[in-house]
Amino acid sequence: MMNTLRNKVAIVGVGESDIGKVPGMSGLGLNAQAARRALDDAGMKVSDIDGLLTAYSFTEPYFMLGTVISEYLGIKPRYNASMVVGGASPGVMLKHAAEAIASGQCNTVLVCAGENRATGQSRDQAVAALTAVGHPYFEQPYGASIPAFYAMIARRHMEEFGTTEEQMAAVAVTTRAHAMLHPNAHAKKPLTLEDVMNSKPIADPLKMLDCCLLSDAGGAFIVTSAERAKDLLRRPVYLAGIGEFHTHEHISFAPSLTEFGARESGEAAYRMAGLGPSDIDVAQLYDCFSIVPIVELEELGFCGRGEGGFYYQEGHARIGGKMPVNTHGGMLSHAHAGSVGGLFGIVEAVRQLRGGLGSRQVEGAEVALVHNEGGILSSHCTLILTNEKR
Repeated sequence: MMNTLRNKVAIVGVGESDIGKVPGMSGLGLNAQAARRALDDAGMKVSDIDGLLTAYSFTEPYFMLGTVISEYLGIKPRYNASMVVGGASPGVMLKHAAEAIASGQCNTVLVCAGENRATGQSRDQAVAALTAVGHPYFEQPYGASIPAFYAMIARRHMEEFGTTEEQMAAVAVTTRAHAMLHPNAHAKKPLTLEDVMNSKPIADPLKMLDCCLLSDAGGAFIVTSAERAKDLLRRPVYLAGIGEFHTHEHISFAPSLTEFGARESGEAAYRMAGLGPSDIDVAQLYDCFSIVPIVELEELGFCGRGEGGFYYQEGHARIGGKMPVNTHGGMLSHAHAGSVGGLFGIVEAVRQLRGGLGSRQVEGAEVALVHNEGGILSSHCTLILTNEKR
């Protein structure tokens, strides 16, 4: 079935909730607000939706979150699921939505995710969530946290390839410059290299500003058949290629600390789309920590091994550069609230391919790549979107 997905479906509506600290808004409310805005963007009604996919929540007490959100929105779908692939969930949900539509299980799928992580969790709950990812027997007892795991990856990359803390800081500075152009970004205060380098140490070599935000945020997009998409309000954005790959769950079982599954998921997406790295005009890469998009740039073929840090340092990732990355500001500056961080990369890719974003617009953008990763660079999903069938 994977070979049949090229140009079979399109994203026809995108939406994001209010972002930042939104007191009084639950995770369900943020999902609903984003979904309503995606429906309005597509010119569709709730009754047009017959499939719903969502992810998970650390702030909502629901086990079957997909049916809960359907109930909350007044949808009675023929196709429904809650997916847990960490930060890779949005890309994987798009893949499942495309497969469901292509196989006739449903016609139009709403994909949404979001949590009120900034105001819906206490500090102790947030810290507890950071330690929950480690292996319960072989990692958690030693007190390791998510930042510590990613710090191990950063340190190994530095030792093996000479990547520097200044190059990782350049990632945060680049994404902040992009977020300042986005009307709904969480963090919009100007940021310098010195600001990042002098920020509070979190897990050596990572500092506070090398780490993603904690936001209240929800996001949504709507997928339907390419044929139906032609009759809707907005210009459709087509799924040209998509691939996923999973190497491990816990970092102590990872085959490497410098090679992960983005290469394999990227190759699958390129193969399906009939495109390669040189065809990509803009990329939205998962950036929970500043080392992550450096690794992804290399694995996805945008630069050589060990060259990801230079890519940012030399300005290639900026709007107007060789290939802009995270033009909305990424999770380092736009928003991060669970799996919705990667979903916003899909929303931004769609908007870039539609055009009309003013100073944030990548000139001539026709092909966009989005990469989501979950766990500790454990699960990967790469997707390629185009503004015309190819």
